[in-house]
Amino acid sequence: MLVSLPKLHDMIKIRLMASMYFMLFASKLVNFIYYIYHICKIIMSKNKPTIPKGMRDFTSDIMFRRNYIFEVTRKIFEKYGYAPIETPAMENLSTLSGKYGDEGDRLIFKILNSGDYLSKSTYSESIDSKSLTKQISEKALRYDLTVPFARFVVQNRNNIIFPFKRYQMQNVWRADKPQKGRYREFFQCDADVVGTDSLLCEVELIQLYDEVFTDLKVPNIEICLNNRKILSGMIELMGESDRFDDIVIILDKLNNIGIEKLIIQMKEKGLSDQSIIILQNFLKVKKIKDLSDLLKNSSVGMKGVEELLFVMNSVNNVGLKSADLKFDITLARGLDYYTGCIIEVKNKDVKIGSLGGGGRYDDLTTIFGMPDISGVGISFGIDRIYIVMEELKLFPDNIETITKVMFVNFGNKESQFCLSLLKKLRDNGISAELYPKADKMKKQMNYANNKGVKFVVLIGENEMDSSLLSVKNMQTGNQFTLSIEDFIKQNIQDV
Repeated sequence: MLVSLPKLHDMIKIRLMASMYFMLFASKLVNFIYYIYHICKIIMSKNKPTIPKGMRDFTSDIMFRRNYIFEVTRKIFEKYGYAPIETPAMENLSTLSGKYGDEGDRLIFKILNSGDYLSKSTYSESIDSKSLTKQISEKALRYDLTVPFARFVVQNRNNIIFPFKRYQMQNVWRADKPQKGRYREFFQCDADVVGTDSLLCEVELIQLYDEVFTDLKVPNIEICLNNRKILSGMIELMGESDRFDDIVIILDKLNNIGIEKLIIQMKEKGLSDQSIIILQNFLKVKKIKDLSDLLKNSSVGMKGVEELLFVMNSVNNVGLKSADLKFDITLARGLDYYTGCIIEVKNKDVKIGSLGGGGRYDDLTTIFGMPDISGVGISFGIDRIYIVMEELKLFPDNIETITKVMFVNFGNKESQFCLSLLKKLRDNGISAELYPKADKMKKQMNYANNKGVKFVVLIGENEMDSSLLSVKNMQTGNQFTLSIEDFIKQNIQDV
């Protein structure tokens, strides 16, 4: 059939217009889909689970390694006669404030009062944050374990025997800038003695440090010592006693910032050239005995020298297993409550800062209404110790393995038979489990491999009839048959 030219023109025109409308619709549809996609992406990103900066989840393999450090440390704490205690994660803000210096106070995590906390405050634009905090926050997360321990001693003084030796292994929180080896939530392991001013306690704690790191097989440990009385004497001779805290805080940073920046910061604090010259003379000292000449006009300084010599001589007489003992005039430990000997532990192989530290405190319980109670304590930085051990590959092999024996599941009848065998193994202290479903053999064996299971037990019709176990050693690939009693005897030695 022939179509006239005008009609053909109209048909082409209609098809072109239809095509244009379709392309326009398709374009708008694509844009709409693209828009919906991005909206969904934004919604999903907002709902994506996260944790606050400086906080961490711990997977099972990490926890096995951490628990290894905890167990070694706990064993030695108790070996030295220290008993465990725990204190709450939350303390009254008044308990913590003013105990760590101005810098420490800024790092305390405050907790808002419950309910409509602003309605009870006298908030205005002119009020400063410090004044407002007092009105809206009465509690805080603990900054360390030492101050809560001092509060604990005062509250429980009628129920404890002095001298009181305790250890504590709990997490603490600090609003610090997160970086390698420094987190906002981390664990501390503390050991303290209160109720005696005997310097033998310092000697014992240094030995404890040495033994823990020896048992963890961490090499090249350096235990650094100083005394706050020496620092007090030095600052007294500088004529800057009213700036003790400022000087100590800067001095504590020397190893990180260097002598030039230290001098600049000292001048910024208003120290005179003469004071800085005296400081530099002290920083040149490498041996304790050389301090006597510099501190001869300071009674408090000479007392510090006397205490430090006693501690170091006592430790050297007994000897250490693996650590090196070193005097360090730059060691300050910028916490307000230290009054005597101060200690810090470092590893020479991994540059990560201190692995632990502590010192003598004479006045900590006084602020809680209990004067004349001297104490001394040390702390282990578990997270940094973990990093050092991981970097140096010091964790024992198969530390992540918990299940020693796994029974393959061949079905309901076989699994019911395995339950009594499982109980026998567990009653003898052998960790064992039954795969929960009768999945393909390959899947079950892969599970055992991935979990580091040493033995896989296969129980079928023949094994049930004979009461013998078919056992595969997953490490060697060898397969053998024996009774449940012989299998227990073979493995009980490894428990």
